[in-house]
Amino acid sequence: MNAQISQFIDDLALLPAGPAATNMFARVGDNTGDNATRRHNLELYFNAMLERDPRVLLVGEAPGYRGMRITGVPFTNRGILANGEPHFDLLGLHNGYLVPQDLPQASAEPTAAVMWNVLAELDFLPLLWSAYPLHPHRVGEPLSNRTPSAADIAAGQPFWPKLQSIFGIEQVVAVGNIAYRSLTAVGAPGSIITRVRHPSHGGKVEFAAGLRALLVE
Repeated sequence: MNAQISQFIDDLALLPAGPAATNMFARVGDNTGDNATRRHNLELYFNAMLERDPRVLLVGEAPGYRGMRITGVPFTNRGILANGEPHFDLLGLHNGYLVPQDLPQASAEPTAAVMWNVLAELDFLPLLWSAYPLHPHRVGEPLSNRTPSAADIAAGQPFWPKLQSIFGIEQVVAVGNIAYRSLTAVGAPGSIITRVRHPSHGGKVEFAAGLRALLVE
């Protein structure tokens, strides 16, 4: 396992959440359980991607309660984590991922499915992350989603540049406007910053077109 990745996840586990967010990677109790499972999944994902040597980092908005909040892996849900996405053979129980069981079953996160379908169509495997890496929710409603605040985005800004450095990323792509504000506020030294449409709420076609345009530049 890569020491820089392990340190990244240790730093992530220490990120304060506050009453309107959940750090699903935080170390609690005897350091076992579902948060430990999510740290395992994220570390497995990062190390597997390190072997794939991605040149592009896609930065989304924030984890949702039906997606990364459960799995620990960006743009996934229970089904994708467990069954994998056959085109890349990156995820799946057969690759060592584990499905946390601490949250009730919920309908699948649709954005995750759209993301992996488009990436498979384009045969394109970037590194995935979020502008705010914790799960933002309404106070007292942990099984809800809310738009990350300016303070949330600021809290997440140190993390994606670390991934840029660890992976030697050449191009950082914001998925949606919130991510774009985070990227442009920090800048990506030595990299190109651009933006594509977020795939949610009927944005699949424009999202795919934006990625396709990047690939032919």
